Amino acid sequence: MTKELLKQVRVIDPVQQMDELADVLIIDGYIQTIAPQITDFSSNTAIRDCHGLVLGAGLVDLYSHSGEPGFEERETLSSLLQAAIAGGFTRIGVLPDTSPTIDQPALVTQLQQQRNRQKPSPHLHIWGAITVDVAGKQLTEVADLASAGVVGFTDGKPWENLAIVRRVLEYLQPLGKPVAFWPCDRHLTGNGKMREGAEALRIGLPPIPVSAETTAIAALLELVADIGTPVHIMRVSTARSVELIAQAKAQGLPITASTTWMHLLLDTTSIKSYHTSLHLDPPLGNNQDMLFLRNGVKTGVIDAIAIDHTAYTYEEKAQAFAESPPGTIGLELALPLLWHHLVATGEFTALELWRSLCHQPAACLHQEIPAIQPGAKAELTLFDPQQTWNVNKATLQTLSHNTPWFGQEITGRVVQTWCNCYSIKQEGRGSGSDPFHFPQQKSLTNRG
Repeated sequence: MTKELLKQVRVIDPVQQMDELADVLIIDGYIQTIAPQITDFSSNTAIRDCHGLVLGAGLVDLYSHSGEPGFEERETLSSLLQAAIAGGFTRIGVLPDTSPTIDQPALVTQLQQQRNRQKPSPHLHIWGAITVDVAGKQLTEVADLASAGVVGFTDGKPWENLAIVRRVLEYLQPLGKPVAFWPCDRHLTGNGKMREGAEALRIGLPPIPVSAETTAIAALLELVADIGTPVHIMRVSTARSVELIAQAKAQGLPITASTTWMHLLLDTTSIKSYHTSLHLDPPLGNNQDMLFLRNGVKTGVIDAIAIDHTAYTYEEKAQAFAESPPGTIGLELALPLLWHHLVATGEFTALELWRSLCHQPAACLHQEIPAIQPGAKAELTLFDPQQTWNVNKATLQTLSHNTPWFGQEITGRVVQTWCNCYSIKQEGRGSGSDPFHFPQQKSLTNRG
């Protein structure tokens, strides 16, 4: 029998609107007691002094990328799951853009069996592909994928044909599964690499207009209004998009939305370093975009923060900014950096951040995170907001290191995670530099 007593930990639970100090007793993977002081416990109980530490429900990532199958040199399923646990995520969604694409029930079963062999590991939520061919004209056998246990349906890429989107909404409505779209008009994007505006002119990279996202969102909202199938809008990145989504929700349309953690932390001014890990798709927004996204998350217009963890090898990212593949890792970095720059500064409350990283992503997946109370299964994350550590190969679980914070010191670290009746400790310290100072890369090498 495993017994753990967390003494004077800060318990954060948006379900109960709880943010208070308490003692928490966990026995064999279940919460036994929560009280201001627990003095009645057996001699074989492991006691941890948790002054200054934060305890919340395990985090939930809506969507990230697994290198496996097909790109195991970037990330294996095992390393992805280990990175998730190290970052405090007890549930993680995997997009279907593997090789082969997750469009067959057999592959869903194979990945789940592989996950089951790895203990401990977070819950794996697999998104099933909507279309099976490159042109995006043929639908997958969605009913078979639903029976195989996919969490929902998405291609995780912009659509090619609105008629297909309409047909998808009609076909998927009876299944009751989440369906997610990334609204982006590739004709308007063109060869753009960063958000249009003064910074794009100064930096010298081809611009992407705001309308590449907003026109696609407007078209999707019209289809949702017509057909009525609930939709999740992925990767929201502009201020105008937040306004459109707010208007649609006020009209009662059945939509949810998410942005990524990087779009809440950084804007186009960071790209002056030409660091290829800042090459994202959709691109980082202007300062107004970032502020609107933050307010959207606080007010609930943007339901959830997604990590969109995208691993690439050093060789893939070590090229000119414009030629590098877009994407960055984040499972182990998101909570520390969001807490340090949003909660510690007073812009977000701890409850607001935890809700958008845990309970709201779960709701977007039609799931519910139980309250932290006696009798509940221990699916928990213990976080030290003050611990500093250096982001390097020795401290990261992910195989790839495409992040602008690589080699730098950041503040805040997950120190323990409870998942599937396992307790996993992640301890350690490091040293480094300013967490928002990105190493300048040679402009001639990184200009597009």
